[in-house]
Amino acid sequence: MLASGRGSNLQALLGAIAAGPLPARVVGVFSDKPASGAIALAREAGIANVALRPRDFADRDAHDEALFSAVAAVQPDLIVCAGYLRIISAASVRRFEGRMINIHPSLLPKYPGLDTHARALAAGDAEHGASVHVVVPELDAGPLLSQVRIPVLAGDDAAALAARLLPREHALLSGTCALLATGWMDISRDPVVFDGQPLRAPLVLNDDDTFREG
Repeated sequence: MLASGRGSNLQALLGAIAAGPLPARVVGVFSDKPASGAIALAREAGIANVALRPRDFADRDAHDEALFSAVAAVQPDLIVCAGYLRIISAASVRRFEGRMINIHPSLLPKYPGLDTHARALAAGDAEHGASVHVVVPELDAGPLLSQVRIPVLAGDDAAALAARLLPREHALLSGTCALLATGWMDISRDPVVFDGQPLRAPLVLNDDDTFREG
C-alpha cells in the first residue's frame, strides 16, 4: 500500500481483513512522508514499512526507483495507492503493469488531480463520489473498476462533502480489493475482466456495500 497521509484507507483495509470480508494480507506500507499517519499505523501493526523523502533524491525517477524497488522486495500481488499524493513515474507504473490500483475522490473522468470536492461544488454537481481505477502513466486515467456516489447537499462545503464521502471511499476500496483477492475481477487482462466477462462500465457500490453492474 502507498499512502502519504493519515492512513484511514489502510485502517479500513486492515479492519476488513480482520473482520473477514477481505481475504488478503498487507505485506508492506510505503510513503513519501516518514511522519505520515500511514507509516505510524504500519509500525503499530507490525507491517513492513519504508518512507523515502523525495528531497533526498536527485529527481522523481531516482526517488521512484528506490521506493518501488522496496515495494518489489515484498513481492506484492497488488499495489494499492490510497492517498499517495505524488505522480508516479511512467517507468515505475510499467514495472507493475496490471498490478496497481488507485482510489480517487471523484467520479472519474470528472476532476482528475487535486481539490476534487471544491471542484464538484464549484461546478454545481448534484452528486459526487469516488472511483477505483487501474494505474497507468497518465494521471487518473486508467480503466475504471468501481465507483460510489453520494448526493451533494445544500450547504455543503468541501470539508463537509469530503467527510461524508470518506466512509464510502473506505467501503469502495475494501470491496474492490475483495473482488480482486477472490478472483472475481482480473486487472491483468485488457480489458479488465469481471465474473469471466469484459468489464464494460465501472461497478457501482450500493448502500449495503454490495456491487451492481453500472
